[in-house]
Amino acid sequence: VQLQASGGGLVQAGGSLKLSCAASGRTFSSTAMGWFRQAPGREREFVAAIRWSDRTTYYADSVRGRFTISRENAKNTVYLQMNSLKPEDTAVYYCALDLYYRGTYYSIDEYDYWGQGTLVTVSS
Repeated sequence: VQLQASGGGLVQAGGSLKLSCAASGRTFSSTAMGWFRQAPGREREFVAAIRWSDRTTYYADSVRGRFTISRENAKNTVYLQMNSLKPEDTAVYYCALDLYYRGTYYSIDEYDYWGQGTLVTVSS
């Protein structure tokens, strides 16, 4: 399994970016995909997740209402639309694939494969 994240960049506060994560390989048995982020000097934190079976979405409180996670089946790609960006959203964003449900999509330990990360920088 390989995950390729892209779409990061520099944007002014209040702006928008759309991240993509393309999955390849043996992904047919997976159950969900999530986005996490890690700012300098901080631990990696949950941002959003989407469950394949019914497209239920999950969000961190800090991004709910501003970010939207979605999936395009034909391209085996998950997106993270980020609106109303704030300087505190600055981080490296990682996508992650969950092969089987362990109990919570909010935990790093839930996921089996990780993308390489894409940097998002929000200037004030």
